[in-house]
Amino acid sequence: VIPRTIQRVALSTEAATEAATSVTLNFSVPYESIYSGASVYQVIIPGVEGEYGVSAGHVPYVAQLKPGVLQIIHEEGASGESEKYFVPGGYALTHPNSVTDVVCPEALKLDDIDASAVQSQFESAKSAFNSAVAGSIEQAEAQIDMEV
Repeated sequence: VIPRTIQRVALSTEAATEAATSVTLNFSVPYESIYSGASVYQVIIPGVEGEYGVSAGHVPYVAQLKPGVLQIIHEEGASGESEKYFVPGGYALTHPNSVTDVVCPEALKLDDIDASAVQSQFESAKSAFNSAVAGSIEQAEAQIDMEV
């Protein structure tokens, strides 16, 4: 005989798992909410401990993000539309009810990044690094520009 409280918990957990068919995504940066309560199929997150995917019914999880690509898959299947954002870090929290919160200091949609401008800025920073006095503030700033 199973105690009644255990039966209720088991039934409510089972019902919640069955009811979740998508992930509710809240994705924010300090100056705007990119997604608020959006229903998506899956979110692939660049965690410090490794990249992982969150889909409906995922176990609760908290992760620190590393610089990388956050991918949002809107529909199931190979033809499913997806969006990719570069994030420099942040945090992700997946709740037991298939709600995932992602908070980052910045997020850039990959489609909006101009590769030639990035290359040009990198070359400029590299040149500044090489011409600066070793150990100087100018060299340190140029190194940061090259890494960012």
